[in-house]
Amino acid sequence: MQPSSTGASAVNSPDALAQPSPDAPTSPVGSSASISAGSPAGETTGESADRRLRPGDRAFRRANLALFAAGVATFVLLYSTQGLLPILSADLDLTPGQASWTASAATLGLALALLPASALSDRYGRTTVMTASMVAASVLALALPLAPDLPTLVTLRVVQGAALAGLPATAMAYLAEEVHPRALASAMGLYVAGNSIGGMSGRLVSGWAAAVWGWRWGLAVSAGLALLAALAFRLLVPAARHFRPAPVDARALARTVSGHLRNPLLLRLYALGLLFMAVFGAVYTTVGYRLTAAPFGLPQSVAASIFVVYLVGTVSSASAGRLTGRLGRRGTLYVAIGVTTLGLLLSLGDSLVTALLGLVLITAGFFAGHATASSAVGRTATEGRAQASALYLIAYYLGNSLGGTIGADAYHSTGWEGAAAVGLGAMTLAAGVTLYATRRAVVARRTGLAAPAA
Repeated sequence: MQPSSTGASAVNSPDALAQPSPDAPTSPVGSSASISAGSPAGETTGESADRRLRPGDRAFRRANLALFAAGVATFVLLYSTQGLLPILSADLDLTPGQASWTASAATLGLALALLPASALSDRYGRTTVMTASMVAASVLALALPLAPDLPTLVTLRVVQGAALAGLPATAMAYLAEEVHPRALASAMGLYVAGNSIGGMSGRLVSGWAAAVWGWRWGLAVSAGLALLAALAFRLLVPAARHFRPAPVDARALARTVSGHLRNPLLLRLYALGLLFMAVFGAVYTTVGYRLTAAPFGLPQSVAASIFVVYLVGTVSSASAGRLTGRLGRRGTLYVAIGVTTLGLLLSLGDSLVTALLGLVLITAGFFAGHATASSAVGRTATEGRAQASALYLIAYYLGNSLGGTIGADAYHSTGWEGAAAVGLGAMTLAAGVTLYATRRAVVARRTGLAAPAA
């Protein structure tokens, strides 16, 4: 969804973690070999690199537009139910925690399917897997409005999330292989813009349509928008010229993944991604309930519009890179944690102004923290960067599922204070992880060892 930028190309969405170096954690998931922006798979000579897509090429423009459309389709579908949770609760007589599963189930399915989807793309091709992913997810989207009850809806959302995994697991590999390194940043940036717009519009469109016609029509409108974007992708995407099929080496993949999971620094970065996303999931899953309830009592159409605040991430993601240059990675993480915490505290007031200002700060802090943690993954993993990135994505989407569900249950029990408490707890843990890294760095400097990155 997913989905950060610390350099020239900003990540505008929590749903897109894909950027070229230095934001390598957004590297696509692959088999045992990682793919870097400067050395696409199967193309290592200067002559081969010169044949890759450049600005001014018609195929370059088509590839950019195709991946933009793919990002829109993916994240429209992934977050289509989040903007209409209050209506779902009223129509199906659900608690916020129960309704939240319609959003959490999709990100959970996506997280579980990332590694298998990337392996399939190594074997069968990038455009094949991306096309199959979007078509399957869009077809499933057409079935969602017909779901008779919550268990059926949640089951379909899990399967839909798994189907969607083929795109975030593959899109960056396609661009890294087909686009010239000098043009890769702009291509990545446009794809991420599609992620951001899709993530926002999925919430807005479904919420607005549901306010007029009900949640079933809200989902139907989202499905239609995603189908149009998927069709645009298929018509525009140039054939892959540099892809080389590779057999799936399950043992090598398992060794690489196991090595990353034994790396304490990577584990801390994965934990930070999970914790920041838990805050985001808890807040954005429950904010619709809060704004439509007393003391605000906003109409559903107005409450759905609150997701425009999502665009704050465009600024904070770009600013995170500049801030890291001044304060260092840990310093930026402290700022992100502090801003998010301040936003959560401000949101506790009964004034609509302070509630909205709190939401802006929460969003800005989340994006800055996520951008900083995700960019550190690529610098930390010296081998198997693709798998390191995949594990970050898995932790990230699991954080969304956990935060959304736990936050919704807390909201149902104690109101907004409960959801905010979930976020504050996550930020307390994130501060503890960062403090631990700071202490290790101090000890390392005193003993003359290399300081950990985060």
